[in-house]
Amino acid sequence: MLTPDYLRQHLMEKLQALHVQVEDESHLHIGHGGGTGGHYRVQVVSPSFVGKTTLQRHRLVYAALAEHMGRSIHALALQTYSPEEVSAQGIPEEIS
Repeated sequence: MLTPDYLRQHLMEKLQALHVQVEDESHLHIGHGGGTGGHYRVQVVSPSFVGKTTLQRHRLVYAALAEHMGRSIHALALQTYSPEEVSAQGIPEEIS
């Protein structure tokens, strides 16, 4: 099973991210098909997201994690920001 630390480091490297926060939410999904793990809430700030739509940003994250999707990762809840958005607005409440 993947760890939040592994996912954080992997996304930092693949997306040249300035900030990555990962929370394992698998415990919230016990009792349905994905309840054995692989549910993550992820917040990423990356220059790779500049000028990209939300859909394009999410596709970049999914591409970075392609080898794990459908295997170790069952579901992702994504928050993606460019550095400029963070400078102008700050990072919305960080996941805990």
